[in-house]
Amino acid sequence: MLVKVDDVMNKAFDYVVIGGGNAGLTLAARLSEDPAVSVLLLEAGAAHINDPEVLRVGFFGRLFMQKDYAYAYKITTHSGVTGAMRPWFRGKGLGGSAGINFMVWMPPPREELDDFERLGNPGWNFADWKRLTKKIEHFYPPSKERQEALQINCNEWDLGREGPLPIAYPATIPEGEHKIRESIIKAGIPPAVDAYKGNPRGVFWALNTYDPNTNTRAYPGSAFLDPIMHRPNFSVLVEARVNRILSKTGEDGTVTATGVEFDHGGETRVANVMKEVVVSAGTLESPHVLELSGIGKRDVLEKAGIPLKVELPGVGENMQDRMLIAVSWELRDDANLETWDVFRDKPEMIAKHAELHANGEGLFTVGLVNAVFAPLKTITPKAQEIYEEAKAEIQQKLDAFHPGLQEQYKYQLDRILNGAPEGEILVFPGLSVFYNPPTPGKKYLTFAVALNHPFSRGTIHSLSNDPNQDPEFDPHYFEYDVDLEIYTEVVRFVRKIADHSPLKDLVAKEHNPGPDCQTDEQVKEWVKTRCSTMWHTAGVCGMLPKEKNGVVDPQLKVYGTNNIRVADMSIVPLLFAGHPSSTVYYIAEKAAEIIKNGK
Repeated sequence: MLVKVDDVMNKAFDYVVIGGGNAGLTLAARLSEDPAVSVLLLEAGAAHINDPEVLRVGFFGRLFMQKDYAYAYKITTHSGVTGAMRPWFRGKGLGGSAGINFMVWMPPPREELDDFERLGNPGWNFADWKRLTKKIEHFYPPSKERQEALQINCNEWDLGREGPLPIAYPATIPEGEHKIRESIIKAGIPPAVDAYKGNPRGVFWALNTYDPNTNTRAYPGSAFLDPIMHRPNFSVLVEARVNRILSKTGEDGTVTATGVEFDHGGETRVANVMKEVVVSAGTLESPHVLELSGIGKRDVLEKAGIPLKVELPGVGENMQDRMLIAVSWELRDDANLETWDVFRDKPEMIAKHAELHANGEGLFTVGLVNAVFAPLKTITPKAQEIYEEAKAEIQQKLDAFHPGLQEQYKYQLDRILNGAPEGEILVFPGLSVFYNPPTPGKKYLTFAVALNHPFSRGTIHSLSNDPNQDPEFDPHYFEYDVDLEIYTEVVRFVRKIADHSPLKDLVAKEHNPGPDCQTDEQVKEWVKTRCSTMWHTAGVCGMLPKEKNGVVDPQLKVYGTNNIRVADMSIVPLLFAGHPSSTVYYIAEKAAEIIKNGK
């Protein structure tokens, strides 16, 4: 239940969870299922319970620039990027980024989740992912008629039917989406027949975290918090920004958390802990919390003026980020595809579509459902050449890598060779970026294009001991040439999709990158100038053996501590293709199971 700060003071809790986002809220709710334990969840943002802005589907990205709903983290400009870096947006409030994201629900590739186990984490594999995500899912299969129209057979999918999180197709899938899919297939991408069995290679209809009963967003706030607000052993304090974990050091040097220091209402407070602290602040904040607590790389902490308690060089290192760039077209005036551009040109249409929504119609019942995951060899004849160049580039620098990174790069090279999906396309009905301004009254179509497996590794590190100062985020984009080579080939392929009918018949002209961008060098420069994040950052609190620069063990416990764990996307040791929301839920479920079993 939502509590006031006075309800927290002078009280000790069995578990204190830092961060009420996708992972933290799910984990805290699961821990509170045991009435014998007390759980405190600290969230820096607001509650946003039953907030129509969060629940509304479609018109994605509209909350990114609203400070009550999203953080806008400033990124260090790296030499590999020639344009000004746009902020990294993350959800603010209960539910975290799951309250502002694009709602895509999909499994990661089976073999890429199995890499977790191969990297030294027994029991972390796709079969286990499937077992625990079925506890989350409440899948609503479409009607027989709709399955026939989509050319799918949901009876073959092994999805959960009794979990708390609704998973479904949006009420409206416009006819134009079918035409786009047809052109994608004509361009050489086959239908993905096993996307929901761990093989997303091809084009498929992506499910959404969508409640078909209300035609609204499903996220941890609606799925996990609303049904348990009455639990007396579950306390949720919002607008509580955590400063650091308080701890004591034993004779053997092991650190034990005793409390969590946080700011609320302009005052510094402390929540006392009896059993464990779980850091679920998200990839961008979890390493910051650890470093402010004295856990991290010695030279980083010394420079920031933070006393060292546990030396863990892997904290804030090994950052991997799926990259995003938008290829878009201006559509013909008579194109049979309604887009979200209408809300930009005619704000009064928001009210109209809100009325339509009440009847399960209109643009607020449209999601992002057309997804493509493409192996490099499917989209370019240069796949083998790029693989050989990447192998040579890695081999040349191999001696400079710690053992953990050497192993990761081996798996990444194997992925290229074995046909892992290096590129993603997600179809967005409208113009999603505005560095090339739209023409008023025109409709647009955007293909959000992602680089799935970047070789470049970035960092997130504290700059001072002031918790109100953001850490430095340096993604090191294009530190390796192979990333730019792969991305360029993916972009070149995506642009050619519009040469195939029926999409060709809908398009008036290319908008981004535009007709002046033709040569390889021009495409590369455009990519370096206009690329941004896909918001799927991982790796900075890696679940790896300590000698391989790991931060947490397979039980998610921070090395050198007795009772501090990390449970969010930051623990992912090697980034996978796909939208990570389902895997973040998996991490939360896994963490709850581990803690409940006393491991």
